[in-house]
Amino acid sequence: MASNSRSVLVTGGSGFIGSQFVAALAADRGDVATLVSLDVRSVPESERLPGVVYATGDIRGPEVAELLNEHAVDTVVHLAAIVTPGKEMSREFLHSIDVGGTENVLAACLAADVRRFIVTSSGAAYGFYADNAQPLSEEDPIRGNPEFAYSDHKRLVEEMLARYREEHPELEQLIFRPGTVLGANANNQITALFEKAVVIGVRGSDTPFVFIWDQDVVACLVIGVREGRTGIYNLAGDGVMTLAEIAAVVGKRMVEIPAWLIRGVLAALHPIGLSQYGPEQVDFLRYRPVLSNARLKSEFGYEPRKSSRETFETFWSHRTPSGDS
Repeated sequence: MASNSRSVLVTGGSGFIGSQFVAALAADRGDVATLVSLDVRSVPESERLPGVVYATGDIRGPEVAELLNEHAVDTVVHLAAIVTPGKEMSREFLHSIDVGGTENVLAACLAADVRRFIVTSSGAAYGFYADNAQPLSEEDPIRGNPEFAYSDHKRLVEEMLARYREEHPELEQLIFRPGTVLGANANNQITALFEKAVVIGVRGSDTPFVFIWDQDVVACLVIGVREGRTGIYNLAGDGVMTLAEIAAVVGKRMVEIPAWLIRGVLAALHPIGLSQYGPEQVDFLRYRPVLSNARLKSEFGYEPRKSSRETFETFWSHRTPSGDS
């Protein structure tokens, strides 16, 4: 679809997926002549890859527009988001990054005549609801959860993207909605659930997890850049793992607690700073979105290399020195 002088800018280029994606594209550039990695964190010289332009900046600022124009960018891969917020981060701050930052990047893309916008949304955009379809397809509604910043912000971003598709069809979009992304170095609020002394579950709930291998996410992003795909696709390995199955793999006892008790304890502890989680955490465990990968396979043409179970087992093997649990 493109000329011999493709130019790609990656936001969140130093993040968990961003750094791996930049490395993969830099190693096999194809027709990508210019590869720009933008992140709020500066990359040490010793970690910089040859041929990659590293820029430090905030996605909410004017530097995005400046980079797009300076490097004649035709494709933006937007990976910048806050997955695991720090305790000091307010809801307003998170919104300014996740939603306001994305809006700033989109506006800059239009002004600079960028042709393609590739973004990682999340399965969390569907929301954590008891009446979610099992499994969820890309046609199911994006409802998010107001009580979960990450889920709510992904919903708001997807609503924004839908408006842009209608009002600015000249900016082609490719949206991925990953399940829980795991890899050798994954470290976030979900992986923390599996590393405690016991695995805590909600009585009466299977708590199904859909995992996607980080290398599968990277591979889909690379295909998206090289082959000019558009559309919306769930990213998920085959199958699900219940919390009980996860507990068996990690070799830990699972303790199931009634939902009302968890809510009460968290409602008491969270306001005084003794827990980073509030009572809404119960639904985060009870009603996890289960994603269908049928469209990814049939329309995008990608078969995940690892199932949900294989992804988790690979992740956990890197958490134990001997490779066993």
